[in-house]
Amino acid sequence: MKNRLAVAIDGPSGAGKSTIAKLLAQELGFLYVDTGALYRAIGYEVIKRGGKPDDAEFVTGLLPELNVELKCGSGAQFVFVNGCDVSDLIRSPEVSMAASAVSAMPEVRRFLFNLQRDTALKNDVIMDGRDIGTVVLPDADIKIFLTASVEDRARRRFAELIQKGVETSYTDVLDDMKKRDYNDSHRKTAPLKAAHDAIKVDTTGNTLEQSVNILKELILNFISNGKKK
Repeated sequence: MKNRLAVAIDGPSGAGKSTIAKLLAQELGFLYVDTGALYRAIGYEVIKRGGKPDDAEFVTGLLPELNVELKCGSGAQFVFVNGCDVSDLIRSPEVSMAASAVSAMPEVRRFLFNLQRDTALKNDVIMDGRDIGTVVLPDADIKIFLTASVEDRARRRFAELIQKGVETSYTDVLDDMKKRDYNDSHRKTAPLKAAHDAIKVDTTGNTLEQSVNILKELILNFISNGKKK
């Protein structure tokens, strides 16, 4: 019988999934799994090796050469490719768009599928992405679709990039986000959409603390009602 609890958080880019999921995992003692970082890692490797992220032949030919791993320590998640920590190298707008391109390829999704599923089988997890509740963990105990207006999401991402010293503009971030929204929701393989049984949470105008508390209450109510097996 299943004895692990899985929380799936899906939603568009910049909705705050990763930040909120990470804080929730720390507070509740769950393992946080940022699946978007896995696709970013592959997108980063494609760029680093001189390929184009939308070149399916190049990308799929590269996959056998990659060993992608998730490692946790000091309350944080780190992404390694062939033994090298790329966690701080995969957050630029360029890599974000590359991740969107490679994630549309069925071969890439299959390549990362088992890593994500196996992690959920072995741990109580909060896993965020774009197809967690629909494809990766369709039997997740709690499914949440987290969203916000595209302008609100762009403002958050712009502030995050500026804080990290990335030179960009709000307009560029907004344009990139609109493009990624379109690409993610219109791809043929595992498009971005809410699972039929997902709880939809709109965080437009919320503080981070408000959004975290909303999701925390949902999870704690689920556990307190005795639904955890």
